[in-house]
Amino acid sequence: MKRDVLGWLSLAATFVVTASAEYHLARACGFGVYVAGAVPAALDIYALRALRAGRDMAAVVVAMATVNALSHLVSAELIPVSWPLVVAVSCIAPLVMWRVHVLREGASVPVDTPAEPAEPSPEPAEPEPVPVTVERVPVLPRMVIVGPLKTDAGTAGGTGLDLDVPDWVKRPELEAEPAEPEASSAPVIDVPAGVSAEHVVTVKTWLAVEPELTGTEIGTRLGKSDSYGRRVRRAAVTAGAAP
Repeated sequence: MKRDVLGWLSLAATFVVTASAEYHLARACGFGVYVAGAVPAALDIYALRALRAGRDMAAVVVAMATVNALSHLVSAELIPVSWPLVVAVSCIAPLVMWRVHVLREGASVPVDTPAEPAEPSPEPAEPEPVPVTVERVPVLPRMVIVGPLKTDAGTAGGTGLDLDVPDWVKRPELEAEPAEPEASSAPVIDVPAGVSAEHVVTVKTWLAVEPELTGTEIGTRLGKSDSYGRRVRRAAVTAGAAP
C-alpha cells in the first residue's frame, strides 16, 4: 500500500474509538477483563484484511457501526443487557474468523483474466509490378553468301558467267513418275447366276484339301441349302478345271 500518513493516522484514530466502545460492550455482556480486549482486536484485524483485499468493506462498516451503537446504548442505560445481545456479541469472533479465512482463500486463488486477443499481423503488401521497357532489336535480312563469279571463256566467248553452287544449297530432286498398276493376273471365274463368287473361291480351296466334300456338306458349312451347296461345288470344280 502507498505511504499515506494522514490516511493511516485517520484509520488508527478510528480503530481506537471503535475499540473502546467494543471493549465496554464485551465487558457488559460478561467477558473477562483481558478476554474482552480480543473482541475489538478481532474486528480491527478483519477491517485491515478487508482493506488489503478490497472486499467485504460494507460488511466491516455495518458490523463496527452496529457494535458501537449498541455499546453506547448500553452505557447510557437506554437498553438493558438481554440474552439476544449477549448471543450477538458472542458470535462476533466466529463470524470474523470465517470472513478472514474467506478473504485469505480468495487472495491465494489466482483470478483467470481473459487473455487479450493478439492483433493479427498485417499481411505484407504485394509490390506493384514495375513496367519493363523492352528495346526492340532491329532484325537484319538474311544474307546468302555465294562464291566468286567466274567467267567462261570457252563456251560463250568469254562473256558468260558460271556460278559455283555451294554444297549447303539443296538441289531439287526429280520425282519419278508413278508406275502404272499391273493388270491383275488372277483368273476370272465364270460364276452362274445365284451363286456367290466368294463362296466359289472358298469351296475351291476346300476341295483342294478335301476333294471328297459333297454338296450337302458344303451347303451346311456355308449355312445354305443342299441345292445351293451342289451348285457352288459344280462352279468350284469347273473353275478348278479351267486353264
